[in-house]
Amino acid sequence: MFGNLTRVGSNYHAEEAWNNLKALNGKIGQVQSRLSTGKRINSAEDDTSGYALAKNLEGRTRGLSQALDNVGTAKNVLNIAEGGFQSQMSLLQTMKEKATQAADGSWSGDQRQAIHDQFAALRTEFDKISEDTLFNSSSSLFSSTALEFQVGAGASDQLSIVIGTSVATSVGEGSTDISTLSLSAAGDAQTAIGTLDTAIGSLAKSVQNIGDYNARLSSKEESLSLAISNTEATRSRIEDADFAKEQMSMMKLSILQQTAMGSFAQANSSSQMVLSLFQ
Repeated sequence: MFGNLTRVGSNYHAEEAWNNLKALNGKIGQVQSRLSTGKRINSAEDDTSGYALAKNLEGRTRGLSQALDNVGTAKNVLNIAEGGFQSQMSLLQTMKEKATQAADGSWSGDQRQAIHDQFAALRTEFDKISEDTLFNSSSSLFSSTALEFQVGAGASDQLSIVIGTSVATSVGEGSTDISTLSLSAAGDAQTAIGTLDTAIGSLAKSVQNIGDYNARLSSKEESLSLAISNTEATRSRIEDADFAKEQMSMMKLSILQQTAMGSFAQANSSSQMVLSLFQ
């Protein structure tokens, strides 16, 4: 274990001090790398299991973050659909008003026909709104085809939404047909009043469904935000460097580096004592 100072073929103490100094320099380099990158794990070598855990958590966090963006997009799509429904609802209310007006017996045939012409124009605009309610230049949102939204990090985390059709031949949830309504005669106008009341109820149900979907998405938004925060905190605790801890380690290693350097210099010069035997 101990070298002999009178033998100069090998300087055990200097070699040991040199090895210790190299090990300290390696540790200092590792701490400096952590301080410069902000990460405790910069390669798999630093902590193999920690590296695997951190990357899995990072993948989940990024998936959840994208899912949160998807939820925002889904809400935008639903808001566009609701805006279209609201515009159609306004038209239905006006059409109901015109039907009530035409049902009154005080109007002449020509006057009632004028009311009917306005009614028909409103019905045409009703269908036009359905055609123009688009998202991302796709086909009309008013469709019975389900829209699939990815609202989670897993493959099965999807929300299926059916907005439903809303045209003159099939209005809202109840598929009420207003395409053949006429206000040309008082009796027809009276029939139209009842049909329009039903259509208003059907469309109101469709708007309610949109609100229910939006409420579910808002709840999903909150849960995703919480999951992202907690997952990222867990990843950070595993992968990121604790600057206070690393700075304390750096101070300790710097002191040891200086003492190791002094020890190496002292051990390296001890063999010079042999020369005194020749004086």
